Amino acid sequence: MEKIEHPYIRKSAFSGVLDKNLKKLERRLGITLSVRGNSLLIDGPQEKVEFAKDYFEKIKELEEKGNSLKEEDFNIALDLLEEGLSQRLEEFSPSEPLTLSRKSVTPKTLNQQEYIQAIKTYDLVFGIGPAGTGKTYLAMAMALSFLQNKAVNRIILTRPAVEAGEKLGYLPGDIYQKINPYLRPLYDALFDLTQSEQANRLIEKGIIEIAPLAFMRGRTLNSSFIILDEAQNTTKEQMKMILTRTGFDSKLVVTADITQIDLPQPKKSGVLHAMQIISKIKEISFIRFNEKDVFRHPLVRKIVKAYQKAEAKSQKK
Repeated sequence: MEKIEHPYIRKSAFSGVLDKNLKKLERRLGITLSVRGNSLLIDGPQEKVEFAKDYFEKIKELEEKGNSLKEEDFNIALDLLEEGLSQRLEEFSPSEPLTLSRKSVTPKTLNQQEYIQAIKTYDLVFGIGPAGTGKTYLAMAMALSFLQNKAVNRIILTRPAVEAGEKLGYLPGDIYQKINPYLRPLYDALFDLTQSEQANRLIEKGIIEIAPLAFMRGRTLNSSFIILDEAQNTTKEQMKMILTRTGFDSKLVVTADITQIDLPQPKKSGVLHAMQIISKIKEISFIRFNEKDVFRHPLVRKIVKAYQKAEAKSQKK
């Protein structure tokens, strides 16, 4: 069993309530951790123990530089080390939280951190990855932050009205009642991030617009923060249409899970087509998420990883 001295080991952010954070790090590092005084004891396979020692020493160096690290910073630092980005780890600084009316939002992984930075830097960003990685939620948080800081005049939230096995014609009610189930996830993210009264007021004034993708045709969207959600279910024509709606002083964030395409002909997905033909344009950023970025029930991460392995095997056949 290896032992390292760590004067910050009892700080709540490091070990967490009842050592909760240490337990999470144990699972990721594949080792056993325990604390005795200011000493951190590491036990496990030699190769993983050496990696863990290197990781905790770098955490110690970051803290000694005056960084006040939170739980998400330990995850991002581990992401950097696992990706072999030691130089970036040495220059690491905690992310500034996005402070909204109801809560503050901070990236929890390296990819989430890069996603937020990309949205700040680029006018067109694609967030590609599985469910639960924060693609839509973080885009929504950034949209509200831009609106709050008067960087845009309105927010437009849209998604294609295509879901597994359902058709609009079979749903009861008028057109707005029919499309509401498809737009519900966007409402959920919005109301989780901002006060209900404020959100409703902004929707009533048209400052926040939530509508199916078909409603975007023929429009020019100036000074807007546009989120196209579930873009894997767009056709090539729909994707071209929304990409050419962006006007002056606007941002467009496109989110997609290319493992869950509900179109009758999945290979004709508009987002897959767009990834092929515009991915080399330097003014566009593509951020790819994976199972490390899943922050739902721990079981979801394992399910995502299992599906990714199965799909990789089927593609080789």
